[in-house]
This record gives sequence, structure tokens and C-alpha cells, in this order.
Amino acid sequence: MLKDTPLTKREALFSQKLELCCVVFNFDVRTSNKRGKELKRVTLLELVDYVNSAGGQKVFSEAMMPGIIKMVSANLFRTLPPQSDDYDPEEDEPVLEPSWPHLQVVYEFFLRFIVSAEVKSKNAKKYVTQSFCTKLIDLFDSEDPRERDYLKTILHRIYGKFMSYRSFVRKTISNAFYSFVYETERHNGIGEMLEILGSIINGFALPLKTEHVVFLEKALIPLHRPRCVTNYHQQLAYCAMQYVEKDPQTAVRIILGLIKSWPWTSSSKQVVFLNELEEVLELTGPEQLEAVLEPLCRALAQWITSPHFQVAERCLFLWNNDHLLNLGCLSSTHRAQVLPLLFGALYKSSQGHWNPTVESLAHNVLKHYRDQDSDLYDQCLRQHLQAEKEKEIIAEERTKRWEALTKAAGT
Repeated sequence: MLKDTPLTKREALFSQKLELCCVVFNFDVRTSNKRGKELKRVTLLELVDYVNSAGGQKVFSEAMMPGIIKMVSANLFRTLPPQSDDYDPEEDEPVLEPSWPHLQVVYEFFLRFIVSAEVKSKNAKKYVTQSFCTKLIDLFDSEDPRERDYLKTILHRIYGKFMSYRSFVRKTISNAFYSFVYETERHNGIGEMLEILGSIINGFALPLKTEHVVFLEKALIPLHRPRCVTNYHQQLAYCAMQYVEKDPQTAVRIILGLIKSWPWTSSSKQVVFLNELEEVLELTGPEQLEAVLEPLCRALAQWITSPHFQVAERCLFLWNNDHLLNLGCLSSTHRAQVLPLLFGALYKSSQGHWNPTVESLAHNVLKHYRDQDSDLYDQCLRQHLQAEKEKEIIAEERTKRWEALTKAAGT
């Protein structure tokens, strides 16, 4: 045992035990080499205990770093098993890593190494290389949530300690997002990587660098598109809010991105998107609002008339937000731009929607605008009724032409 060895010989024994722990066992066959597996687990626990109880004694000297990184790499870096074609992370239980009794202790040991004040980034960079970080990020695709949790903590610590790696880590995460969005739409660790990015974005300096704005536009906003967006949407929305709080100008890109990525075939996702949209609009400044007001109102008009009552209801609930109603896009300042674009949808929903709640909400919104400006309301009503009448005339003419063509074909 290390604790029973003289100080002068401990470093050599520590190195030998690291070398022993480089032996990797096959856990797919649970009955094979049980004694060897248990001996390795005990040795790994001893290494962690030795690191914790070393006190002022140097454990992570530069001379030990090659052996430490070799042991960590041998255990962690492996080919992850492929997921089954019908795997659904929302419904199916994750496949837990069978070698976790060893992996957990290795992760714990490596975490102690990364956070140790004895480990200086200048020396450790020779061994914790960019290639090492890339392999670490690749492991985020593990199905085991316990492993992803350790990876999240360790990568965040590496990002904080190795300042020269920060841009590289962000780019590597971006590449993982690109592959997920445009190629596979399958990745288990998107949520955990977004959690790291939430803290990273919070530390961005102002004004935002072009690189950071490009990251938002090219990597984060497209994450709204995949079908499994609800698995990580909470973390994604948090990152988006961090950007808007840092720089309100980014709200324009986020709002337009939400409209472009609108999930037309999933009502549950539409409600989630509307929740995010409301949060972003609350922080959007007047200048940014002017840039998105027209496309936003045209989109709202479509969502209000959604056949799914929860989507229409959630959209109409935006008018219950005092901030949006008094200072935001739905305020009296913008009613001359907003009401003509929304009137048709609101009027249609208020005149006999199958869901009484939606009908009542739409009626209340129209009443609000009528009380605010009755002249504008009457003007919009006349224009809407005229447009509806013109549509009826066109439909009647089309019907008559079709009947004439049918009759001519029959004769």
C-alpha cells in the first residue's frame, strides 16, 4: 500500500500502480476475471485516496504526468457502442456503461488532477493536448448519464484552467453540434455541452466578438431544428437568454431563428418555442423590435389560427404579459403596425373557434385594441370584411368556371 511505503519510494510505487491500472478488462463478459477486476478497482480507489490524503506532498509532479495521462487515456478513450435504430431517449432507458465500477474512479482521479493547484497549465499542456480534449468531447455521446455528468465537470475545469484552449474547445463543441444538426440528429450529450456553454457565454466580454456572434448564429440557433429538441431545449433556451442579456442585438437573430425553425408538425414543440419566444421578447430593446416586428406579427397570425388549441391558447397568452403589453411588441406604441397584421387571425378565432377558451382570449385581445384605438379597430375591421368578401367573389367565380368546364367536358 502507498501509505505503508517510505516517502522516498512512494513516487516509484505510485508510477507502478498507474501502469497496472492501464490494463483494461472486458466487462461485456461479467463472469470473466472477477479477481482481476476487483484488484484494479481497489488499486484505483487507493490512488484516489492517496491523492486526497497526500497533504503538502507533491503527487502530480511533471514527472508523473505522462503516466497519469496514459492511465486515464487507456481507460476512458474507447469506441462507444452504437445505439439501436429504434432508440428513443424520451422513452427508452439509457444503456449504462458496464465498466462503470472502474470508469467512475478513473474520472474521479482525473478530476482531482485537473483541479489540483499543483498542476500548472503550462506544464500540463504537454500532456492534456488538444487531441486529448477532442477525444474527451467525443465521449459526451455516451448513453450513461453518470459519465456525461463527470465529463461536463471535467471539461468545464479544463476550459477554466487552460485559457489557450478556450477557442479550440468552443470550435470542437461547434463541430459536434454541426454533425448532430446536419448529419445524424443523434447525440446523447447535447444538453450537457449546452450547460457548459451557458457558463461560458455568461463570461463573455462586451462588446461580443464576431466569433461569439457567429457561434450563436451557426451553432446554437440551428439546434432548434432537430426533432429531439425538447430533450435539451431548457439548456438551449438558457444559452439564448445569456446572449440576449449580454447584447440585446442578438435577440434579432434568435427571434428570426425561432420563426425559421418553427416545428410545424409538433404542437408540443410549438408551445415550448412560444415559451422561449416570450422570454426573449421580454429582453428585446426597441431598436431590435423594429427589425423583427413584421415577420414576428405574420408568424403570430399563423400561430393564433393553429388548429391545436394549446398552441393558439399559448400564443394568445402573450397578451397577458404586462411587459409585452406595455413596453414590448404588443404595446400601444406599435399597435398601428401590429393590429393590421394580426386582425384577420384574431377576428377569425373570436368568431367561433371550436375551443371556447381560445375564442374568449381572442375576443379579449380584440377588445383591448378596440379600447385603445377604436378608429384603427374599425379601419382594420372594414379592410378585413372587404378582403373576405373579395375572397368569396373569387371562390364563386372559380366554382362557376369549374362547373362550365365540367359541363363542356360532359357534352
